[in-house]
Formats: sequence, structure tokens, C-alpha cells
Amino acid sequence: MATSTEATSTGITSTGSSRPVFFADPVPPTGEALLDGPEGRHAARVRRLRAGEALILTDGRGRHAEATVTVAERDALRLHVGRTQTATRPSPRLVAVQAVAKGDRGERAVELLTELGVDEIVPWAAQRCIVKWDDTSKDGGQNKTRNAHDRWSSVAREAAKQSRRMYFPTVAPLAGTVDVVRRFSGSAAVMVLHSSAEHRLANYSFPRSGDVVIVIGPEGGITSDELAAFTAAGAVAVRLGDGVLRTSTAGAAALAAICANTRWRGSTS
Repeated sequence: MATSTEATSTGITSTGSSRPVFFADPVPPTGEALLDGPEGRHAARVRRLRAGEALILTDGRGRHAEATVTVAERDALRLHVGRTQTATRPSPRLVAVQAVAKGDRGERAVELLTELGVDEIVPWAAQRCIVKWDDTSKDGGQNKTRNAHDRWSSVAREAAKQSRRMYFPTVAPLAGTVDVVRRFSGSAAVMVLHSSAEHRLANYSFPRSGDVVIVIGPEGGITSDELAAFTAAGAVAVRLGDGVLRTSTAGAAALAAICANTRWRGSTS
């Protein structure tokens, strides 16, 4: 196998910003390549890419390459791949502890968090969560936790491609409150969204490096015991404003405020 030419970059350049992104692990080296499997099928059948059109291949861990379609087959694309680059990882690292939500609200939260640049999503089994992942369904013994986790991971990956991100977020295993508290260790800042908090998120001084963790509670709210456990571990309770947002949108609003004061100030994501 040929060795690709590598470079370091901040991500896709402005001239390539409109090119669709497809997952390829590993990113193929410079030269001819075949994009097949689910990604190739989607590119050929759904996106209907044709010869001469450009796209981006990424492994979701920063490495990416620009490629041009040479031949469009029924379920695959033949490509000419340019040089491989490594995108600069955005900073600070954003972690969202997202309470499990009912219906499609959890998946909507994952989608929005990914679009806003989250690096890690921790599904949280809060006390007031209506939906429970940690039981076994009756339809053939399928494990509900595994299926729900896989669905969140799939939503995150698709949203990352849609947002043309070179670093895809990871979805951690389902966590209880004790697990979440352990996750705070070593973080640069931890904030818990709470509608009755004295401090406003907009007035918070955000670190420019390290892990910034934001905790988003369920529709029923965070219990006093949960809040006490979090603040005892060093978290700060903050509120977004005077209104109350759904769990599916609160995290995205918080990340937007954080990014506006960190990543978006002259840096790329």
C-alpha cells in the first residue's frame, strides 16, 4: 500500500466547505480508492454524486482527505484521493452529560449537541428520567441499553458528517449519578443547568483549554440530591436565562454560549 502525504490543518478550507463528508477508516492514501459499503451506497444512491464531483473522507479522529469522483457505480464510488491532512483539535474539549429523554427528544439533543461541536456525550440515567435504558426488552431478548446507545452513536455520527466535522463525538456508556460525579475529576470546569440557579451561564468565565462539562437534566428536573452531589464534587449550578428550555435544546443553547466565548473567538472548530 502506498504511503499518503500528510499535512496538518485546521480542517476543511473555505473552498471545500460545501463538499459532503463521508466516513472512511482508515482514510485511504493518495491515489485511486473505492468508497463502498454503506457510505458508498449512500453517496451513489442518495447523494447521487457523479464523476468530477468532490467530497471529503474522514476517519472521525481528525485525519481527512479531499477526493474527486472518477466513476460512479450503482452502490459505490471510485475516487482519486488527494493528500491526507490532520485537523487541529478544537479547544476546550466539550463534554455534555445528557439525561435520557423520552421519544425522539434524546436523539434530537444528540443531534444538536453534535452540530454545536460537543466532543463527548454521556447518557445519564437521572432519577426523574421517564425513559429507562437499563432493562431488557421482550422482543427476542434485545438489550435496550445497547440498542439505545447504538442509536445515539449513529445519530452523532450522521450529525457530525452533516456538520462537516473532522472529529466525531464519542458516546460514553450509560452513567448513573455516581458515575457522572467521577467524570468531573480532572475537568477544567463543570456546570449544571438549573432554572433556579443564582449564577447565569452568560456571566461565567470559561477556560480556553481542558474539559468543560455541562450537565443537562431530564424534563422533570434535577433532584436536590443530585444537585447536592454535583456541587459537592465541584460543579457550579448555572441558568441560561429567565425561561425554561426542554432537555433536547438546553444543552445546545449552553454549548453555543460556551463556544461564543471560547472556540468561536478567532479559532476554527
